[in-house]
Amino acid sequence: MEFARGSSRKTPHLLRAIAPGAYVPIDISGDFLRASSATLAQAFPNLPVIPLEGDFNQPLTLPQKRSGAMPPAWLFSPGSTIGNMEPDAAVDLLRAMRRVLDDASVADGAMLLIGMDRIKDQDRLIAAYDDAAGVTAAFNLNLITRINRELEGDLPIDGFAHRARWNDAKARVEMHLEAVRPLHFHVAGQAFRMARGETIHTESSHKYGVRDGRLLLRSGGWEPVREWTDADGLFSLILARAG
Repeated sequence: MEFARGSSRKTPHLLRAIAPGAYVPIDISGDFLRASSATLAQAFPNLPVIPLEGDFNQPLTLPQKRSGAMPPAWLFSPGSTIGNMEPDAAVDLLRAMRRVLDDASVADGAMLLIGMDRIKDQDRLIAAYDDAAGVTAAFNLNLITRINRELEGDLPIDGFAHRARWNDAKARVEMHLEAVRPLHFHVAGQAFRMARGETIHTESSHKYGVRDGRLLLRSGGWEPVREWTDADGLFSLILARAG
């Protein structure tokens, strides 16, 4: 099973390595999930690919267990999903993953392979979230377009600037939309004002130290058994067993 499937460019490597009996990608975006699952099914014609649309923070019903002996379940979450959550919400997610397995009676021997971004040099982090090409800025500023389109807003697109900040006390990069001048706008029928320099905090990306990730996993009901990092120790993949 893969939670928050995304583009899943890493998924084929894992599937070739463990040769699972079936692959269940889980994502809230149904159209994208089905399209990407169809592509993967073409690449692995002998592998049952069973997409499951849903919010993994809510109850999920997994495909029915087949008769006979079942191999241990593997959960795969290689990206930054857990980093976008506050620590208490991250623990809730890990517990929800375990609960899904318990409800499907496949928790025995289950393993979780999860990616966590490490704490690193502040300048390097800011450069990643405020890149010279402006990719992250465009992603952040697109929230204004969506608010205007989906919530009947009238925010001035040129009234905001993208800002990335490192919050050392909370070990996270924060993305903000900063008002570049005094603003008055409406969202969903309500009026708002912002002074120049005020911000809307749009996203957080938490980073974890060497011990922090293991503590987080244990709090969520998983026991770390092995960890891999890149040569510079910037990112980690942790393998954990259902506790």
